[in-house]
Amino acid sequence: MDMSSLLESPSITTVATGFKFTEGPVWHPDGYLLFTEIGDPWQIWRVIPGQPKELYRDNTNRATGLTLDLNGDLIACEQMSRSVTKMDPSGTISSIATHYEGQRLNRPNDVVGRSDGNLYFSNRGAGSWEDETDIEENGVYRISPGGEVHQEIYPFEDPNGLAISPDEKIYYQINTRPSAHIDAFDIADDGSLSNMRRLFTFPKSDKPGFPDGMKIDIEGRIYVSGPGGLWVLTANGDKLGVIEFPEQVINMGWGETDNQTLFVAAMTSIYSIRLRTPGTSIPLSL
Repeated sequence: MDMSSLLESPSITTVATGFKFTEGPVWHPDGYLLFTEIGDPWQIWRVIPGQPKELYRDNTNRATGLTLDLNGDLIACEQMSRSVTKMDPSGTISSIATHYEGQRLNRPNDVVGRSDGNLYFSNRGAGSWEDETDIEENGVYRISPGGEVHQEIYPFEDPNGLAISPDEKIYYQINTRPSAHIDAFDIADDGSLSNMRRLFTFPKSDKPGFPDGMKIDIEGRIYVSGPGGLWVLTANGDKLGVIEFPEQVINMGWGETDNQTLFVAAMTSIYSIRLRTPGTSIPLSL
């Protein structure tokens, strides 16, 4: 497929640069982008397109994936504190998930929300904490609107980026290593996941990059980092093409007032590109 048919413009804009490893871009309805720096130091940055970047939060415990909940609070997966946290508009930070059935989480990595208030996050790092590891396998967990933590997919080899279809009936989960693929699951009314099936397997490639972050547009197309750039798939897992960027693509998030700008975290920089189709909003009910 000619990728130009998906693009409003082929131009790629550098939004912010000078980082070591960017992650987790999420657009705030007040008109700015937030993203994480997971190199050293660990930080969250804010940028209004066309303006200088600003430090938003320092000492983040290596926060990676970000999203917003239904209240507009910033949800972060903090790898070193081994928790999922929220930060309200006053800057107050509190943990919303630290354990599952008395077992401490390993390394929360990425997070996505549903319009009913359910939050899903990938829990990686099994075995990386030596004798401190409580949960022996990687997996995917759900925080219910009431605050309970549920184990949804366990075990799961290497869960990374995740996304939800526009109709909120399908949950997508990336497996990064050693088998690079995307699995799909049905979402029940209560938010639980079932019916795991393979959606797409990445072919072997010598190009830099691997499946890490993933987002969906309102027509169900899947945008996912992969070898050589930003891969675009249909909702059925058919490859449409690859959009190349100046450096390795890590994660991405929709933004601007029309939600047709895709902000791409690509190692040292944040880039943006304009699409013809809007992305699903964050949170989904906005």
